[in-house]
Amino acid sequence: MTVADVSVLVLVGLFVVASTTRRFDLGLAALPAAFLVGIAAGVPADEVTGFFPADFVVLIVGVAALFVTARANGTLDWLLDLLLGLTGGRLVLIALVPFPVGALLAAVGTLPAAATAIVAPIALGLAARYGISPLIAAVVGITGIVSGLLSPLAVYGVTARRLAEQFGFGLPDTAPATFLAGGLLAGVLVSGGALAVGLRTGGIPRRVPVGASGPAGSGTDRPADAETDGGRFGPRVTRALTVLALLAVVTLSVGFGLNIGYLGMIAAVGLHLVLGTTAADVVARIPWNVVLLIGGLLTYVGLMQRLGAFERISSLLTVEGSPMVSLLILCYVAGVTSFAASSIAVFVTTMPLLPPLVAAGVPPVGAVLALALSSVLVDVNPLGITGGLILGAAEPSARERLFRGLLVYGVVSVLLAPAAVWAVVGWW
Repeated sequence: MTVADVSVLVLVGLFVVASTTRRFDLGLAALPAAFLVGIAAGVPADEVTGFFPADFVVLIVGVAALFVTARANGTLDWLLDLLLGLTGGRLVLIALVPFPVGALLAAVGTLPAAATAIVAPIALGLAARYGISPLIAAVVGITGIVSGLLSPLAVYGVTARRLAEQFGFGLPDTAPATFLAGGLLAGVLVSGGALAVGLRTGGIPRRVPVGASGPAGSGTDRPADAETDGGRFGPRVTRALTVLALLAVVTLSVGFGLNIGYLGMIAAVGLHLVLGTTAADVVARIPWNVVLLIGGLLTYVGLMQRLGAFERISSLLTVEGSPMVSLLILCYVAGVTSFAASSIAVFVTTMPLLPPLVAAGVPPVGAVLALALSSVLVDVNPLGITGGLILGAAEPSARERLFRGLLVYGVVSVLLAPAAVWAVVGWW
């Protein structure tokens, strides 16, 4: 057994422990694991440390700082209220509200778990108020988040572009728009199917139930940290300046190719200076645990590349003469692993397996899209963080039935989602 084989076994062990032990931090464990495997392989500690993705940290911190600032000064809540007020009392539109809310949150850089923590109470609150199936409401909300995860500001979109560059297969300039379109297509198809099933089975009532009143967004819970800090200006000026900052970051990063992490930091710092708001709370709310997770895993992945581990894995997954079949197998590996593990962790650790497939003729954009969607579409299950947040937001009387529904949906998605996304977007 070579050191490369040992590195693969250690990675598998890390995922197994992380998926079975709640108190285990995968990112924190990945860094010392890289150090120890490096010692066994004769790789100096300085070289192992060199694999740490400092540029990725800049990206995540910059985007998160801008998003947290927009949330803290009330701009995001204002945008959400606008969406919640457009239903006009129509139940199909009320059931659909969590979709654009989730898509907007994810698209502007909210991490999936944080977006779910906001969307789940909205979706399940509307379900309880208007007699909508909690499962239908949950699926619509989470697939809305999936729809925005590949935007140029979102964690998957940022990660995909950065890793594609690191692993040596170029993406066209149109890749960010194509990634966003692919995520939106997947979300629209899944949510549309959920709404159709809900209308056909009675999961979405034909009439507003007796006792359900008030605007669509009333009665939904705001997160505990939703207090606003608007600074020296009134809410209108604060919102206008924040929206302009968001639009400027998107325009400069997508249209001119400037680094979105630094742009996010500049916008966040500029807003704090102009508005006179407090930056300390924003820094405290940056998801440092996710930075550690991805930073630790990418450090370990860098070492595995150095040892040639991914070449060995690729040889096991490769079907000679059929690179697209190999991509399908990889999509299933990602989907099955993501069922109980962190989807972003799975995505990060499977991306290094794409270069041989791209070299063999697989479209790079389609390959990244298929792998990302295979990782995230299985998240609507009761065994992960997403499922726990959904169950926690549901009415106590509905939790047992919702658990069974989420479990069935999750198993079906593991069986069907990888093949579906491979067939639809893998050829792009």
